Amino acid sequence: MPKGLTFLPSLALTAVLALPLAAETKPDASTVVARVNGDEITLGHVIATASALPAQYQQLEDDVLFDFILEQLVQQHLLGLEQEELNTASALRLENEARSLRAVQTVEALAAAAVTDEAIQAAYDAQFAEFEGADEFNASHILVETEEDANALKTQLDEGADFAELAKENSTGPSGPNGGALGWFGTGQMVPEFENAVLSLEKGQVSDPVQTQFGWHLVTLNDKRKTQAPELDAVRTELAQSIQQEAIQARIDELTQQAQIERPALEGAGPEIMRQIELIQE
Repeated sequence: MPKGLTFLPSLALTAVLALPLAAETKPDASTVVARVNGDEITLGHVIATASALPAQYQQLEDDVLFDFILEQLVQQHLLGLEQEELNTASALRLENEARSLRAVQTVEALAAAAVTDEAIQAAYDAQFAEFEGADEFNASHILVETEEDANALKTQLDEGADFAELAKENSTGPSGPNGGALGWFGTGQMVPEFENAVLSLEKGQVSDPVQTQFGWHLVTLNDKRKTQAPELDAVRTELAQSIQQEAIQARIDELTQQAQIERPALEGAGPEIMRQIELIQE
């Protein structure tokens, strides 16, 4: 029997250890982070403030930002207790802010409903299904100061000289060390005289000397192609923004048609009256 008595505490301890641990309480928006004369400031207040801060504040360390926001909220509350009610200007600003926040919620809801993967794919197909592409050109040139120099180099090219080597040896343009290569470009990216020369060439052909504001050029067309439609992911953001704007505008138009909107004319004053801040100062 004594042995049994010594066993019971051990058994009880085992049973206690086997019990599930109580679930930890996690903070939520209603969690109180400060009390000022009994008035509560919650974690939700801190989160809402943090989310609306300018980008430079978002770079602060979390502990620094949290303490900063909480201190600001405490100080605001203390100062706010000095006022029994809002004055006219503040009350009007609060009404405007509430109106704006409700509108933002509507916009966010419209955007969330409208911008789906299916909608983005449909918008992409509609925009690029018949995409034909624009002409792009890959050309090289040799730039010299005089027409005589250009003609002399053209003669060498006609006799079989290598274009890239002549460009490296003679071109005064920044592309000279690279054999005169300009890479790919589209229409409108070069000065008109140069572009016209490129448009007149067949692949591998060298132009006659062409004068531009930069000097005299010999131009060769290396290749020509059509631009390709962008990948969906490359234009996803732009498509989403377009879908959002269309959905929001459609809803505004619908609400406007359904609403009774009156805009009484200002009697005895013009738009400049909005500058008279004294009208709301009491």
